[in-house]
Amino acid sequence: MTPYLTIRTPRLEIAYLEWNPGAARSAVLLHGWPDSPAGWRPVAQRLAAEGYRVLCPALRGFGPTRFLDPATPRSGELAALGRDLLDFIDALGLEQPLLAGHDWGARAAANACGLATGAAAQLVLLSIGYGTNDPAQVLPLPQARNYWYHWFMATPRGAAAVRDDARGFTRYLWDTWSPAGWYTEEEFAEAAQAFDNPDWAAVVLHSYRHRWGFEPGDPAYAQDGARLTPAPRLAVPTLVLHGGADTCNQPATSEGKSHYFSGGYERRVLDGVGHFPQREAPQAVTAAILNFLANPPARG
Repeated sequence: MTPYLTIRTPRLEIAYLEWNPGAARSAVLLHGWPDSPAGWRPVAQRLAAEGYRVLCPALRGFGPTRFLDPATPRSGELAALGRDLLDFIDALGLEQPLLAGHDWGARAAANACGLATGAAAQLVLLSIGYGTNDPAQVLPLPQARNYWYHWFMATPRGAAAVRDDARGFTRYLWDTWSPAGWYTEEEFAEAAQAFDNPDWAAVVLHSYRHRWGFEPGDPAYAQDGARLTPAPRLAVPTLVLHGGADTCNQPATSEGKSHYFSGGYERRVLDGVGHFPQREAPQAVTAAILNFLANPPARG
C-alpha cells in the first residue's frame, strides 16, 4: 500500500496519498463515505501517468487524519469539508488543481469552489446532485427511502451501530448501493481501516444529523455555511458522473442541474455502475475525466 504523507492546516493534520510529486499540474481526488483514499488508486495512477501530481487526502475523521486540538468540535458539516479542502490546497501551495470528488468528497470539492472562486481549474463530481446543502431541500419519496441510513443514524440505535459495528454497518451499504460482486474482501478491509479513526463515529453522526437540521453546526463554519445555502452558482468547468445503477443517490438526483454552472457543464451516466464509480469502473471514469480535460464543455 502507498504510504501516507501528512500536512498541517489550521485545524487538522491531514494524511494523504500522493503520486508523481514532481509534476507541474495537480489533481486532488477526494473520497466519500463510507470509503477511503485508496478507492481512487486506479484513477490516480492513470492521471499520474498522464502528467499530473495526484493527491488523495483522508477527510476529517478518516484514516490517519487528526484534529490538532482535542477541544475542536468533531463536526462533519458540509461547509467544514469544503473549508478543509481549501486549507489543504493552501498548505501544499497548489495552484488551481483539478478537483474530483466522490460522495462526501464531491460535496467538499463543490463547496470549496463555492467558497473560493478560482479554487480549481476543473471540477469533477461523482454520485451526487449539486445544490443539496439546504436541510429544507425538496426530497422525493423514493430518495427519502434510499436515505434510510440518514434517518437511522439520527436515532440512538443507529448511533450505536455506527459506534459499535462500523464494519457491519458500512459493509451492508457497500452490498446494497451497487450491483453485486463489485468488490473483493481485501478492498473492503483496506477501506474499513479508515473507519478506525477515533473521531470517525462522531464526525459521521454529526454530518448526517447536521445535514437535516437535527444538530447545530460548529460556529467556526457559520459564515461559510451561510455562503453555501442556497448553493452558489459555480464558474468552474464541471463534469458530473453518476452510476446508472446507483441505489444510494438515484441518478435522477443529478439531473437538471446545469443552471448551477456557468463555466461549462457536462453530465454522463455510467450504465450498470452503482454508487462507487471510481472503484467499480475506474477505466471508464478515468477516460471520461481525460476527455473532459481535453475537450472542455462550452461555458453556459
